[in-house]
Amino acid sequence: MRLPRARPHSLAGQLFAMQVVLIAAVVAGCAFFTYVSGSAQAEETAARQVRAAAVAMADSPSVREAIRTPDPSAVLQPYAEKVREDTGIAFVTIMDPDRVRWTHPNASQIGRTFIGNTARALHGETFTETYAGTLGPSIRVVTPIRDGGRIVGLVSAGITVERVSTQVRELLGALGMAAGAALALGGLGTYVINARLRRHTHGMNARELSRMHDYHEATLHAVREGLLMLDGQRRIALINDAGRELLGLAPGSVGRKVDELALPAPLTGALLASEPRVDEVHLTTDSVIVLNTSPVVGGEQRGTVVTLRDHTELQALSGELDSERGFTQALRSQAHEAANRLHTVVSLIELGRVEEAVDFATAELELAQVLTDRVVGAVAEPVLAALLLGKAAQANERGVELVLAEDSLIDDGALPPALAPRDLVTVLGNLIDNAVDAASETGAGGGDVPVPAQRGATRARVTVTALTEGGELLLRVADTGSGVGEDDVDEVFRRGWSTHGTGRGLGLALVRQTVHRNGGTVVLGRGPDGGAEFTVRLPLTGRPAQVVRA
Repeated sequence: MRLPRARPHSLAGQLFAMQVVLIAAVVAGCAFFTYVSGSAQAEETAARQVRAAAVAMADSPSVREAIRTPDPSAVLQPYAEKVREDTGIAFVTIMDPDRVRWTHPNASQIGRTFIGNTARALHGETFTETYAGTLGPSIRVVTPIRDGGRIVGLVSAGITVERVSTQVRELLGALGMAAGAALALGGLGTYVINARLRRHTHGMNARELSRMHDYHEATLHAVREGLLMLDGQRRIALINDAGRELLGLAPGSVGRKVDELALPAPLTGALLASEPRVDEVHLTTDSVIVLNTSPVVGGEQRGTVVTLRDHTELQALSGELDSERGFTQALRSQAHEAANRLHTVVSLIELGRVEEAVDFATAELELAQVLTDRVVGAVAEPVLAALLLGKAAQANERGVELVLAEDSLIDDGALPPALAPRDLVTVLGNLIDNAVDAASETGAGGGDVPVPAQRGATRARVTVTALTEGGELLLRVADTGSGVGEDDVDEVFRRGWSTHGTGRGLGLALVRQTVHRNGGTVVLGRGPDGGAEFTVRLPLTGRPAQVVRA
């Protein structure tokens, strides 16, 4: 039976073991170096000590005078023992040139031959050696005693190797305690640091962390939603490719503060907010995005996670769906009205008034056919033509007359493929909707634009101009409303601005965004009937965009 393979130790555990081994090796190396240098220093100190004692005794006049006496030992033995006890060395031996001892710590050795080398001293040299004598191996110094230029004796002073070893062992004990304390302190510090590392890495090992990093990078680049992570200082800590694209940021945006990104003010405010945001719609220069934020907390606020969804296409589809829904309602109303007219025609025929029935039926058909012929003849672009006819039907149901200006003309093929039909629907459809709202209501707000006051018997009207001139597509929509006040001109293109309260005010913001994306301009002014007039110019070749106040 095959046993399951053990899970590798966590990264923190591996680092802890490695650091403990490293600290132990460093402490052991330092201890060994200190021991070696301490041993050499102890031997050097012992040699200097015995050398100083031996040379001092050799230069002492009393020693030379004692050598001249018939019994030098009688004077030199007490003197040598006193020096030995005062200096703490192991032995002091004074001898004649023939190596016969005059002094020795063991009195029985006096008169016997000195054990050791003396040849170099007999030639006038002071030297140091390690030699095994009667007291065992010792570090000794041998120096000559001169009297009138003649060597009359020798002095040998030494310390046993055992005593030096004892000093080194004492040093080694203290060194061992210091090394143990250093190892324990280093191990404790390493444990504390690695315990914190273990908490931050959640006990994962290096392979698991590497795999998580790979998955993390793959997920960031694969997910289509924008992902943005802000730290506690509201700086970008992480952003994926989709997030940079949606916000229009350069690749080097990580580390920058949100308020330095030149984003629209509402979007910047949402990113800087401390409370969560759920499915908020915001406009950037080129996109409609849905934003969600969630604070990251853990005892203290650590940042914010932001998700961004591209809502541009969905918003365009929603606009188209609203238009289709409006068309359906208009068709339903027209079908109901057509049924009423048909009943009227049938009743006139039953009453025998055939000519009046024919006049009644053909008058409505001629009116509808005139509008259709006018739109189809002037606007060869099928999307715009269909939009104008549909909007005309909707406006008629609301009591507003939609008029196509006489100078309107768009030839077939005049619009380049780069100018998407969906963008044309967004721009012209929203402008007409707002104009119809403004023209149809009296005394109350309608759409994104203020509405007119009561205008008596004058029928509400929206005038649309669509033509190509000078390499541009010109779309102009004017209404018979009360226009836009001077104080509101700069605000009408802001998302959320509306006279109908919250939940409205997206149409004109989408118009500005779409025009900007296609390199065009939007001019807001006052029309010939006193209402608002929006003029859009879209270049047939791209150029910088702007929003102009008339």
